[in-house]
Amino acid sequence: MESIKTQAYIDDDGILRLELLTSLAHRHIDVLVVMQPIADEPVDEMGYPIGYFEETYGMFADNPIERGEQPPYDVRDELN
Repeated sequence: MESIKTQAYIDDDGILRLELLTSLAHRHIDVLVVMQPIADEPVDEMGYPIGYFEETYGMFADNPIERGEQPPYDVRDELN
């Protein structure tokens, strides 16, 4: 038996569409679908989860992102 847990979104049409990659090919199988609504996470006026910026601010402080050496700028013909 193989169990797969996933999350999906149901559009306005009310149709649940699932595509799952399994190791069970060319076989008859029983499928059990249990649907449980996920509680909507509260968001701010911009649509971000409450506390998002407080939780993520400074995440790269110990390992800052560095911009490497850039290749030379292309010289292009002027547009007329």
